[in-house]
Amino acid sequence: MNRKNILLIIICTFCAFKVKAQNEDTTKVLLLNELIIREQKNIGGIERMPDLKENVIFAGKKSEVILFDKIAADLSINNTRQIFSKVPGLNIWENDGSGIQTNVSTRGLSANRSWEFNVRQNGYDIASEAFGYPESYYTPPSEALSKIEIVRGAASLQYGTQFGGLLNYQIKKGSATQKIHFEHQNTLGSYGLVNSYSAIGGTIKKFNYYAFVHNRSADGWRQNSEYNITTKFASANYQFTKKINVGFEYTNMNYASQQPGGLTDDQLKTNAQQSNRARNWIGTPWNVGALTFKYDMSEKVNLIIKSFGSMSERNSVGYVKAVNVKDSINPSTLQYNLRQVDRDFYQNIGSEARISVKYNMFKKNQTLATGVRVYVGNTNRKQAGVGNTNSDFDYSITNNQYVRDLTFITNNYAFFAENIFQITSKFKIIPGIRFESIYNKIEGTIDGNKNKINSQTSNRNLVLFGAGTEYILTSTTNLYANFSQAYRPVTFSEFTPSLTTEIVDPNLKDATGYNADFGYRGRVKNFLNFDVGVFYLNYDNRIGTIIQNGTNFKTNIGQSVSQGLESYIEVNPIRIFTDNTKWGSVNMFSTNSIIDAKYVSSVETNPAKSYNGKLVENAPKYINRLGINYFVKTFSVTFQYSNTSEIYTDALNTELPNATAQAGKIKGYSVMDLSFSYLFGEHYNIKSGVNNLTDEIYATRRSGGYPGPGLLPGNGRTFFFSFGLNF
Repeated sequence: MNRKNILLIIICTFCAFKVKAQNEDTTKVLLLNELIIREQKNIGGIERMPDLKENVIFAGKKSEVILFDKIAADLSINNTRQIFSKVPGLNIWENDGSGIQTNVSTRGLSANRSWEFNVRQNGYDIASEAFGYPESYYTPPSEALSKIEIVRGAASLQYGTQFGGLLNYQIKKGSATQKIHFEHQNTLGSYGLVNSYSAIGGTIKKFNYYAFVHNRSADGWRQNSEYNITTKFASANYQFTKKINVGFEYTNMNYASQQPGGLTDDQLKTNAQQSNRARNWIGTPWNVGALTFKYDMSEKVNLIIKSFGSMSERNSVGYVKAVNVKDSINPSTLQYNLRQVDRDFYQNIGSEARISVKYNMFKKNQTLATGVRVYVGNTNRKQAGVGNTNSDFDYSITNNQYVRDLTFITNNYAFFAENIFQITSKFKIIPGIRFESIYNKIEGTIDGNKNKINSQTSNRNLVLFGAGTEYILTSTTNLYANFSQAYRPVTFSEFTPSLTTEIVDPNLKDATGYNADFGYRGRVKNFLNFDVGVFYLNYDNRIGTIIQNGTNFKTNIGQSVSQGLESYIEVNPIRIFTDNTKWGSVNMFSTNSIIDAKYVSSVETNPAKSYNGKLVENAPKYINRLGINYFVKTFSVTFQYSNTSEIYTDALNTELPNATAQAGKIKGYSVMDLSFSYLFGEHYNIKSGVNNLTDEIYATRRSGGYPGPGLLPGNGRTFFFSFGLNF
């Protein structure tokens, strides 16, 4: 079936229901006038989420879908600057040149391991612990992805614990038309980069499968930054009947990554590739499994149950003193100092059941999406173990005891519901509600056997409300607006003090607030794709550390507000006049954001220490990314320019860096990238490019612990060349 016939079916369905075709089914037959159809082509690699997908409502929400078969990016190292280039307002910490971990955020939130997002793979949890420690130590290899789905803060009603929204990685599925389909991509690059991806998939009668093996290793752009990562994945889906489908997935990732540590500001200017840490490492194993049951109970009722579990570890070993303290040989022992060992063990299991019901009311088609979630998390955190004097990734300890040994338990139950009320053929309202019950328990020791924590528990029950609207202006453009309450539970690391220098407020409160969006989006024929909107994010009870009676006191420090503009515009100027691409065609895009993120209240009464009126730490005032892609037949070349403004790295807006480089302003930076690709027939491709074309020296964050401490630079100029095949 060609694309014009597909478009005809879509338009006919649209006319039959007077709503978006992709969300409705019908058996009604209508007589239509003759239609003249002009074939439309997607502009760029960005789409929006449909109104309903896998029993989740996305209508009225700000969303982006990154299509990997339509973007030009260095996938071999998960280059987030390029992959997310068309997502406006996305702040990226670029200190991890290995691509092992993704550090992204929006609207003035922290990008630390994407912990303000609800991070998922194929719709299920993959972070460390959804409530107590939502950091993502696992990122799937980009060659394995078909798309990335992003929904801003309004996703809180369907997904719960986040202010940033949803970040969902979609793994490819096996070919629907071939019994066996094989693909392979091999990449060589600067500083010893070797990246290999091999996958096989297909469909045999009612059975669909897909599996891949991925390995990436390199010496790293900085000294002491070598890494080796291996990821394996397998999925199987069986269509038992026309109505019932069962699928299983398993992911295993194992890596060892040397951590070069932080730098002082002077060291960054002198030689950003230098390192004062040769014995610091971090690694895993990471194991995630999922079982999916889909049941089309009728034409209008659909049930999906996703059950998932994780058994994973986060292990680090190193010399963790401040950046201005050298890791040197002890003259009394003639050996290096003993290293510190920290280990986390995660055992999580959960299940989400979602049901959608399509019904008729007031002669309009309506959609209800509702569901429940059950989740149990268990984390065992062992920290400050006395390691050895070696230099390799050896996390054995010498005294068989950890100074801190804590167990965290989380039980979570949730109910959620949203409904698309189709008021007219062009206007819809989407109200929603979420009820959340969270139980936490902590027990263990924080100072060896000297300070044992009595078993502490916490119970919270809360209700979140929200509503969205959408108005269709033309068949391909619409206005959208939404308001959704959000929250973020106190994390495990916030519950517990540092070893010697901190006191934790026993009355710490969860962060609460809300997100609001208003925008205009869509496409114009086959030459323009756009989404322009404004946002408002209220974040109350932010947790931080203040000085109280000469002691560091961790408490809820105040309230912040982020507001601004986010815009994405992509245009193909040639297609304004003609669809003839004999001499090639051009796509030009611009994503821009203006962010005003400030503290509006502070618990500090001393004006010299108050955060009131200060800029939120790690929140750029603007983020701009521009790009141009020229393509002719099977050849394409892409140029991208990224510009991010200066940031403060602490809530007091310290201007000059301190001696340990953990506080102080970081100047803005601009980075350029260039890439090429060429397809040989249907089965072969070559790709090449230069990352950071002008060899810009820059930093994106400061760290007080791993992977620092200190100022952490982004990668300088690197090259890559890739060859791939599929058949």
